[in-house]
Amino acid sequence: MAKIEITEGADSLFEVGKLYAERCDFKAAEGYFVKALEEYLTNKQYEGYLKANNALLRIYAEMENIKAIDELKERLQVLVIKEKISLDAKTYYSLGLCASYRGQHKTALEFLEKSLAVALANDDKENICFAINGIAIIYTTLNRFEDALKEIYNLKVFFQVLPLPELKLSCDILNGHILREMGKYDQALEIFNKCYEELREQKNLYIFINLLYAMGVTYLDAGQKDLARMYLTLAKRSADPENLKFSVKKIEKRLAKLGEVKSSDYDLMFDSVNKQIVEKDKGRVDFKNQFILLDLLKMFVKTPGEVYSKEAIVEKIWKQSYDPSVHDNKLYVTIKRLRKMIEPDYEKPKYIFRAKNGYYLNKNARVLFQK
Repeated sequence: MAKIEITEGADSLFEVGKLYAERCDFKAAEGYFVKALEEYLTNKQYEGYLKANNALLRIYAEMENIKAIDELKERLQVLVIKEKISLDAKTYYSLGLCASYRGQHKTALEFLEKSLAVALANDDKENICFAINGIAIIYTTLNRFEDALKEIYNLKVFFQVLPLPELKLSCDILNGHILREMGKYDQALEIFNKCYEELREQKNLYIFINLLYAMGVTYLDAGQKDLARMYLTLAKRSADPENLKFSVKKIEKRLAKLGEVKSSDYDLMFDSVNKQIVEKDKGRVDFKNQFILLDLLKMFVKTPGEVYSKEAIVEKIWKQSYDPSVHDNKLYVTIKRLRKMIEPDYEKPKYIFRAKNGYYLNKNARVLFQK
């Protein structure tokens, strides 16, 4: 009987955590999910453990708590080896979303395809839908819009028989984003307005903030700055920066184009249209005709924290196949020149760091990349 009481307690803790998470109070949700996680583990209820683990992964991704994500992944790996448990579809889905938040799109797609395979093998229709939605998100991020729309069409077939209202809303918002990227602003806004009406019943704050952002960026791309400012400002005011760190950064980048965010809020600003770079301490950095350095910096600032291997850098910047005897020294000299251009203190770099087999931009640097 004691075990049943513990399990029920863990389930209750998890449900309370879910309620807080739906209100975007991730700090409060975290406490309940962690307690539920420990109780599930103590009682060897591994299905519940994975459920709580997935919930924590999702909120840590939004809070950009990379250390906590890595710790959870390490514990999960130990548990899989020790207890010989198999990961479920939702866990692969959660790992995929965490990778996508970090800009690791190839890894994210691999996790999401694994999620889909596991869900299909178990005829788990709900998780089939989540996996497909995740894959569509990555396709959209990679500008594979036609592939993403095909996945969304498959989802709409499932939604005819499965009651997944929140996932359907997220899918519709993604559909609108794709139409926006394709320049079909009126069609995108039509979808967003329908979502707005549906959210009156769902009352999910996280989805609501994402919808406000979607409407704001659509109006911005369509050249309607007043409406863009209104919706983006509403999104920012609705989002707690401590809990929704990732989303707030995304909103502020768009508001910056409307003059809502001061340049002093950023360490490094990259205006790709006008090819202007402003470093907080050095001011405007003149790259003149040094296009290789400009392209290299652009690659880094688009995805802070993502490690680019030597092979990837050479292929992307010089359009050549990597040859250590040819490119190692060239790459070293080029990185050195870039550091001298943008680093306030060349001897103590704060932007460009070296990894085991490549380089990356400090993920903690406050960077504004304007397309």
